[in-house]
Amino acid sequence: LLSEFINNLRHHMLTYLPDTSLGQNSNQFIVTPCRQSLLINSTRVLEHLWYLKFYFGPASHGALSFHSNTLASNQPGEDCRSSATCLWEGGGVLFGVFDGHGGPACARAVSRRLFYYIAVATLPLAALAELERAVDEGRAVPPLLEWLKHPRDHRGPDGGRVAFQSLRNYWQERLDGDDDDDDDQQVNANAFRRLDYDLSVEAQVHPSPLRVALSGCTACVAHVQDGILHVANLGDSRAVLGVQEADGRWTAVGLTNDHTADNPDELQRVLGAHPPSERRTAVRHHRLLGLLLPFRAFGDVRFKWRPETLARLYETRPDLREGARALPPPPHYLTPPYLSAEPEVTRRRILPSDKFVVLASDGLWELMHRHTAVQRLAEHLKDLREQKPIIASAGTTLADLRRLLLERRGRVRSVPEDHNAATHLLRHALGDDGYGGVATSRLSKMLSLPPEVARRYRDDITITVIHLNEPHL
Repeated sequence: LLSEFINNLRHHMLTYLPDTSLGQNSNQFIVTPCRQSLLINSTRVLEHLWYLKFYFGPASHGALSFHSNTLASNQPGEDCRSSATCLWEGGGVLFGVFDGHGGPACARAVSRRLFYYIAVATLPLAALAELERAVDEGRAVPPLLEWLKHPRDHRGPDGGRVAFQSLRNYWQERLDGDDDDDDDQQVNANAFRRLDYDLSVEAQVHPSPLRVALSGCTACVAHVQDGILHVANLGDSRAVLGVQEADGRWTAVGLTNDHTADNPDELQRVLGAHPPSERRTAVRHHRLLGLLLPFRAFGDVRFKWRPETLARLYETRPDLREGARALPPPPHYLTPPYLSAEPEVTRRRILPSDKFVVLASDGLWELMHRHTAVQRLAEHLKDLREQKPIIASAGTTLADLRRLLLERRGRVRSVPEDHNAATHLLRHALGDDGYGGVATSRLSKMLSLPPEVARRYRDDITITVIHLNEPHL
């Protein structure tokens, strides 16, 4: 939707002029100054801000609010985001960023289904037994989540009966196994693995989920619960914690590791999982089997299924071997699985110095270092605080108010352009002027790139900023 909006702006509000500095035959879109603000304001179309409810008292989870935004580069965009409040006591709040590849199908499915799997993995067995009784008796199943969605976020089919039956099978197995695992990290990992398993099984039994399983997505999920922050990561999206030290300095704490060839530990994990004879083929050109950049992801069954299963698939679906939407079998496919859906999970008790968490797809981190992101958000928080009205106390004179206003004016660097922290990061990522500001000409040019050109300069970008200990802004 945002891309369509930008396309309309480009066609109706941009002047197509020759750029003689690039030669007589070169042309580029020149954004007329009077229309720059309209184009730049398009970054607000999909921004999202939510103050969180406290269902079970003020200490029920630890997150105060969140800001989110997304900007597509691919057509259609392959990033998705999700946020939801868990409706059982002590359930907390869930946030996720999902970066798709090979099409948006897998990211869309995972963004709608993963939180339910985390809920089933987290709920006590007594609560799962009540769910099962409700289904058996034909009663309405108690809701597990309250979704906190932007009105324009993708709302497609959630898999219907097939997806629900897979989820029900999961909670039935937990009940039959009497498995009440208290290990928080293992609980999140179980949910990731089980959803990926179900996506694979559904694709082999039913025809419609095949596109979901053949495409793929990474996932970075934060679960804030009872003052504890869990982050489960799969792929190359990242979570970064902004920490303000006692002396006022800010630190960027990475909560995730990239699962790519740039991570030596991850590279050795992949190589060690296959025979020495495959050391030259398992990872080629920094990609899995020379094709896939992330080493962990949902879907992508071409890198997981047994060779004979893949062979049967391509026999029945020859269209998958060639054509514009082809997904041919990888070369040197000898000892699968090559791709893992096992997340890395980190656990951290939230401290008073922990101010915010940034979840973002790799489209942001390709343009901005994590330290820069934290610094920009720290400046943004400071500028917003300085804009709050000064409340005079009893006995305050006009001279006192004048002095306070002058002091504040001296502290304010600039009036914040954005109330939404995610939009603030997005603008800085696209239009950074090298000095901590945003060059509007650069930003507008990045936003006006035609779809067939934009992907050369940036990926889809999705950002969610979770405020932990700052007051509501």
